Amino acid sequence: MINYRISWGLAVLMAAIFLSAVAGAQLTTPPEDAAEKYFTEGLAALQAGNGVQAEAHFTEVIRLKGDWAAAYVNRGQAFVLQGNLDKGVQDFTQALALDPDSFEAYYNRGRVYTKLDQPAKAVTDYTAALKLKKDDWQLYYNRGNAFLDGEKYPEALKDYEQALKLSPKNAEIFHNRGLARLYSEQAAAALDDFNQTLTLDPNFTRAQYNRGRALEQLKRLPEARGAYRSFLQAANPVTDKPLIERALERLKELKEK
Repeated sequence: MINYRISWGLAVLMAAIFLSAVAGAQLTTPPEDAAEKYFTEGLAALQAGNGVQAEAHFTEVIRLKGDWAAAYVNRGQAFVLQGNLDKGVQDFTQALALDPDSFEAYYNRGRVYTKLDQPAKAVTDYTAALKLKKDDWQLYYNRGNAFLDGEKYPEALKDYEQALKLSPKNAEIFHNRGLARLYSEQAAAALDDFNQTLTLDPNFTRAQYNRGRALEQLKRLPEARGAYRSFLQAANPVTDKPLIERALERLKELKEK
């Protein structure tokens, strides 16, 4: 009779051989396949708003495939999500070193430069991005905002005009063009823009505040007081706190005149 029992020693040896084979198979996973896996997981983490996890995944991608420009772009976005803007800039810059035609790197670095209050650098990046994608209203709008921050009002107006050609019913663009006109002492035109903003979006409370400013410039003081009061009625006490304080100051000063 044949004995089919296997001794414990032989069983352990066979198990060890099997585990070694599995481990060997895992070790021989192609680096590019592993990089793709980490990249996909990183994108999912970004979409979920988890900057820490996304950073970890894209760091693994870079470890496995250090010349992948998109990995640097996405890790840069993960850093930005965490509030680490300087590291975000470093990664976007590295992405551009690997791929000088990376639209995403220029666009995202421009946004960070705006947050860092470096409007001239933001303008440079948006200009480079526009050479790669000419019909993007968001780029013209963002560059217009950078010009506005840099007090280059004629340039801002040109970009807002172009943005409106591409997105003609965009309340944000009308509002910011109104600001550029207001700062350029074109109060009547600014008032038209703020009115158009509120026509498109009646809940755009900042436009009501800025209507008050334009009406003040036009010496239409009773209407200015009404605009400030309308703003105060609709304003969010948390997000609009600085403007609420200014509106109250303006009402106090206008009452004394």
